[in-house]
Amino acid sequence: MTYLLNTWYVAMWADDLAPTQLVSRTICEQPVVLYRDGQGAARALADQCSHRFVPLSMGRVCEGSGNVECPYHGLQFATDGECVMNPHGTGRIPRTLDIRAYPIVEKHTLLWIWIGDEEPDADRIPDYSYLEPDAPGLVSKRDWLIMDADYELVVDNLLDLSHVHFLHRGILSNGVHDLEADITITEDDDTIIVTRRRFGVVPSPMFDLMYRNDGQPVDAFGTMRWSPPSCLVNDSGVCAPGAAPEEGMVVRGTHLLTPSTPGRCYYHIAAVRIRAEESPSDRDPAVAKQLSALRRYAFEEQDKPVLEAQQRAYDRAGGKGSLRPVMMAIDAAPLKARRILARLMAAEQERRGDKAQDDDGTLVGTVN
Repeated sequence: MTYLLNTWYVAMWADDLAPTQLVSRTICEQPVVLYRDGQGAARALADQCSHRFVPLSMGRVCEGSGNVECPYHGLQFATDGECVMNPHGTGRIPRTLDIRAYPIVEKHTLLWIWIGDEEPDADRIPDYSYLEPDAPGLVSKRDWLIMDADYELVVDNLLDLSHVHFLHRGILSNGVHDLEADITITEDDDTIIVTRRRFGVVPSPMFDLMYRNDGQPVDAFGTMRWSPPSCLVNDSGVCAPGAAPEEGMVVRGTHLLTPSTPGRCYYHIAAVRIRAEESPSDRDPAVAKQLSALRRYAFEEQDKPVLEAQQRAYDRAGGKGSLRPVMMAIDAAPLKARRILARLMAAEQERRGDKAQDDDGTLVGTVN
């Protein structure tokens, strides 16, 4: 399995990592333990003791020092991965006991981790500042799912929103007009932007609830922005017919995918409702709870089963790259993203002196 390694991935939501807590994640097939040190700073170590390979996430964070203690024989590891305590025999600590520490940055209410071997640059973390507590708008729950599907399949799903008409009928779609959209696809360096516009349509149930809750026609608009390898922002909104989009309401959806193992990924989601004229009542927690519940249902009960069934089809056929879908016009944006990601991974492998692998996988060919 090939991953883009020299990039920032989301490890988890920052608020979900409590003091003294040890959280296990597998990121790009690397077992990682996440915790906070004695000063409250987020840290990440290899989740495997170098002695008998027991997961450190089964141990504890030592009070005061902030060291992580292995539950099996009590070896302790500092934030840089150095083994600093051997309670046995003479207490000698050979440097072969040291483990890997991963760079981790807390930014935009998220914990970002760097798995690669190049020098990390925090400036390369994408801008999700709209999730900050003092940013305008109504923020949904900062949620996450485990998807038993390859992260690239989820990216394909997000870059082709024609499926909303069928899969999300009754929540994100009312089953009317959704396929009659003006669609444009643009590339900005290595970023893909898909824009959709519809005019004079009945709003979907969720957008009607978040906007005027009167069922009257609106102009609907949306953009999905993908940044490699798996960071997406979806601005979907409505406004009065003929009005400018900025005069209406937009739901800014956050979609952050972190590959775990082949056929599995972590899916971090959140949304911010932004209206042209905000008031204190627009931060009503009951509305935020309803927005969170609707989005969770759409992703967990509608997207997740379909994507996991799709993954099982690949698994039955022999794994990633074993099936060749017949491409249609709606696959244009996913194809572009796949090719960009394949190029970036090949360049990274070449920098490491490895032979580039043909792993663009399941989407190849032309668009009909």
